[in-house]
Amino acid sequence: MPFKVLLIDDEPGALEGLALWIDWERLGFSVCGTAGNGVEGLKMIHGLAPDLVITDVKMPLMDGLHMIETWQQHHHDSGVKFAIMSGYSEFEYARKALRHGIHHYMLKPIIAEEAEEELGKIHAELMQEHRRLSLSVIAKREEDVSLIKQSLLEMPLRASSLSKLQVISSAHQEWNVCLIQAESALFPDVRETVARLSAQANSEYVIDLEPNRLGLVYGYSPDKGIVPSGTIRELLRRFEGQRVLMGEGEGRPSLMLIHHSYGTAKEAVEHTFYDTDNGRVISYLEARDRPFRYHYPTSLLDEVIRSVELLSKDDFREATILAASRLREQRIAPVIVKKMVIHVLYKIRSLVKETGGGEDHILSAKNNITELTNGTTHLDDWFRELMRCGEASIELLLKEQARQAQGVIQEINDYIRLHYRENLTIKRLAELFYLHPVYLGQLLMRKNGIGFNELIHNLRIEEAVALLKQNKLKNSEIAERVGYSHYNQFLKHFEKRWGMAPNEFKNRMF
Repeated sequence: MPFKVLLIDDEPGALEGLALWIDWERLGFSVCGTAGNGVEGLKMIHGLAPDLVITDVKMPLMDGLHMIETWQQHHHDSGVKFAIMSGYSEFEYARKALRHGIHHYMLKPIIAEEAEEELGKIHAELMQEHRRLSLSVIAKREEDVSLIKQSLLEMPLRASSLSKLQVISSAHQEWNVCLIQAESALFPDVRETVARLSAQANSEYVIDLEPNRLGLVYGYSPDKGIVPSGTIRELLRRFEGQRVLMGEGEGRPSLMLIHHSYGTAKEAVEHTFYDTDNGRVISYLEARDRPFRYHYPTSLLDEVIRSVELLSKDDFREATILAASRLREQRIAPVIVKKMVIHVLYKIRSLVKETGGGEDHILSAKNNITELTNGTTHLDDWFRELMRCGEASIELLLKEQARQAQGVIQEINDYIRLHYRENLTIKRLAELFYLHPVYLGQLLMRKNGIGFNELIHNLRIEEAVALLKQNKLKNSEIAERVGYSHYNQFLKHFEKRWGMAPNEFKNRMF
């Protein structure tokens, strides 16, 4: 950026010549204004804040040296550099400028080559001073940031540090904190943007906090209305629709109380857990009217776990959707929701692990537990991951159970053939062989072509037929021996399979 130059001379032709004959842009300058005397020059220095003032010595109303002396008496640390122009006959008079710290002199009439050489020296001095001031400003700002961060985190301050903080604080009537969080890939860009914008603003300080989170501390005047920081507005515009979450705290009249603003900003940003609109700032004044609840609705997620244990995808989806809906309605505190979901995820992993492996594949996808805890996730993210993990686990468990079942299905059939006379149920059989009753029934159907109950009755009637052929026992005794406690039940199933009663069957045999 070029340095600004103000030209002062009572001769319009001289001003015009200076503006036209010298290539100011090439030399690193831009002419910001012109004046015709010292009085006018003082006003323009006030208004334009030039880096360099080139002035004639003899002018009406107020000469150049008097103007310089007046300015320096009232603005000794303003940083404005002066150079004077004068004819040869006024050279001795102009040497008085040396006592004002002026070391640059241009002899009239101005020769462009000589003037450019002098301006080159001035530019080098300005650049050196600019670098010195920049380093000084950076060091001062880093010191200010350190003091503000200590107050923000309620760290003890020495008396001298407290005094410095009070000086910074006096610049505004009120101070506040906006917490800004972004996902890992986006955070460096967000951090650079906030740092650049706040450096150009008045009384804004960037405080680095935990990973992917920073605080923007800013001062303002409540009597002028609470207007969002320009940095925040630009951040919202630049990262519109992206995962950048912001929470604004409750303002306080002093930086010594900024820890309160920080605490309320943390409360505010927590509400983004239920708010998926990434294009706004949630303020504490808004969030405090919607407090979180801190009880553990364990029954909701117990149903989720139970549906996985039962290997029912439909039940699992229903239970998961219901749990998310109820948690949102009740506004359960995010910290509790996260703990509960993590508990369920690890419970699911343990169920899968019991099958002999595969849990790492299920829980190591893009949105795993580590990614979920980065501070920029919503309720939907957690339950989307829970849904993915649960469905994948059920699929794996079903496949593993099917594989294992192929090895035990014959063993199950053998057991049935040995115990069909007993009060054997599918539930009891499932318990004995550690299978889900519904799944066991499906396995038996695929293997035998008939259902479990049909198989039991077939085996009983098959044995009853063999005993009837021996003609040694009464029909009621045969019914009881093959497993029927009620004769009518035996009669019904016999007739169903043979189309006749047991007595008719015997008559035909004998």
